[in-house]
Amino acid sequence: MRTIAMREALREAMQEEMRADERVYLMGEEVAEYNGAYKVSQGMLDEFGPKRVIDTPISELGFAAVAVGSAQNGLRPIVEFMTWNFAVLALDQILNTASKMLAMSGGQVGCPIVFRGPNGSAGQLGAQHSTAFESYYANIPGLKVISPSNPYDAKGLLKAAIRDDDPVVFMEAEVGYGDKGEVPEGEYVIEIGKADIKRPGRDVTIVSFNKMMKVALAAAEELAKEGIEAEVIDLRTIRPLDWFTILESVKKTNRLVIVEEQWPFASVSSEIAYRIQKEGFDYLDAPIRRITSVDAPMHYAPNLVAGYLPDVPRTVKLVKEVMYLKK
Repeated sequence: MRTIAMREALREAMQEEMRADERVYLMGEEVAEYNGAYKVSQGMLDEFGPKRVIDTPISELGFAAVAVGSAQNGLRPIVEFMTWNFAVLALDQILNTASKMLAMSGGQVGCPIVFRGPNGSAGQLGAQHSTAFESYYANIPGLKVISPSNPYDAKGLLKAAIRDDDPVVFMEAEVGYGDKGEVPEGEYVIEIGKADIKRPGRDVTIVSFNKMMKVALAAAEELAKEGIEAEVIDLRTIRPLDWFTILESVKKTNRLVIVEEQWPFASVSSEIAYRIQKEGFDYLDAPIRRITSVDAPMHYAPNLVAGYLPDVPRTVKLVKEVMYLKK
């Protein structure tokens, strides 16, 4: 199987869906003439022309509103935000219009739209460019939230998102566009709302998503050296949340550790912990534990960046704690 980068997988998903459905178009800052800030849309202007690959002003609220209106009138827009940190400017359209219109219209007016772009921290970019937003948007009824960790999942899930009749928030790792992985050349679509077991195990369940999957999988490798077999689950979709796959894993391992880039309060791990203790309390042999970002803005200094994000040593330590092993 061929190996391609995340940006290529995302581009292929958009190209294939735009070739198959003339209602699909892409708009955002620098997506056309500049080939995309992260080169995800490279070459798409040449193929589809300026009516379907549209450069916008630096006005997130404005172009999000144009896209939402077009979706309500029969088109299927893909809106690229240069960063989800600036998409908060468009939150009025995402929250008050896109997510609510189907309910407010009694099912008569839908909003088939994909909002996508880079999310989370990318090193020393300062507090205003470093927030992970999955839990923010997962709190909004009417939205679907996808946060893939690898090129294969990204392509299959983006194709599903473009075809979906509901508004979808698609969050890509800003530092992951160059990550490579195996992606088949043939047509495939991944169902929204299904987690994936990336590594089977028997001793402890580790759940993560997006770029923190690298931490989870690396921690599992370290634990395996000591004879501890961790089962690693990639959520892939935050809403709808596939807590049933986690529960089935916990029934086997009896322990759960969650690794995520969110701030700790009201985060994705908070919801998972509630669901699993409610539905699987009798299977737990230890308290559910989690490792998140520090409960503060992420600052610029490299030592503060390193201390802010979850890492492998702390994840390994936490797993040993839930297994009641010596630290």
